[in-house]
Amino acid sequence: MIKYISKKNIIYKFSSKNKPVETALPGDMVIFETIDCLSEQIRSEDDSISTIDWGRVNGATGPLYVEGAEPGDTLIVKILDINVSDKAFLVTVPGHGVLSDLKFSSKIKMLKTSKYTTTFGSLNIKSNPMIGTIGVAPAYDEIPCGDLGRHGGNMDVPILNAGSILYLPVSVKGALLALGDLHALQADGELCVSAAETSGEVLVRVELIKGRQPRYPILENRDIIAILAFGNTIDEAIHAVTQYAVETLMVSQKLSFEEAYMLGSLIVNLRINQLVDPKKGVRAEIPKDFVKFEDFLSV
Repeated sequence: MIKYISKKNIIYKFSSKNKPVETALPGDMVIFETIDCLSEQIRSEDDSISTIDWGRVNGATGPLYVEGAEPGDTLIVKILDINVSDKAFLVTVPGHGVLSDLKFSSKIKMLKTSKYTTTFGSLNIKSNPMIGTIGVAPAYDEIPCGDLGRHGGNMDVPILNAGSILYLPVSVKGALLALGDLHALQADGELCVSAAETSGEVLVRVELIKGRQPRYPILENRDIIAILAFGNTIDEAIHAVTQYAVETLMVSQKLSFEEAYMLGSLIVNLRINQLVDPKKGVRAEIPKDFVKFEDFLSV
């Protein structure tokens, strides 16, 4: 049986105080019905940015209580399928985005979307449905869903799509998984502060690794394993993700720091997830020929 969590169950903070709305056993499949990042406040290009309630941003559906999940474990979230709505929107907001220092107007642009194509004006672009916000409850703090951290959150990783696997460090009993903020399409960096923002449904399977967890969330797909790190500045985030990557290569290949550092220059790709939130998100992609997930648990 597949569990189903309706979009009526929305949180705006990842918190241990959130009451679970559904329970799953390791191995269960769950469908999350999601809303867009602005909680369905944008309906057309005639709407006004000035009327948006910014307290209702990046709402995530959930949380899901996973039986047996305890602090110190790793929650495995296998993304089986993502279905997006037939429409999406982009916004520009003065004072936000990579070019926040320049003068420009607020604007809303509506897009036609499907699992396969996103239409921007007269341009048809191949879609890449992905999850913008996904995470578990932190141990102590309440973290807004628009932020990111070790718990996950608003990571905006373009390769967090169907077929990928996300490994999240568990900090509270039951993990309390929630997700939302789907994008039909987003490039690395999300430079204007939004992507093809949409609603939809996500089918996942949850599993557990007991008693061990990575330093940061880890994403795996067919070809690579990626560290999803963050920082108050892009330099801080890059330093953190690079150090973890090099230390993992030391373990996986039995190398000295100097050799692993050099190998990293040959095989580790640093990518920018997003540059537009208070905390910056980056990832280090390592080909699976050189690492396996267990290596990240030994660092």
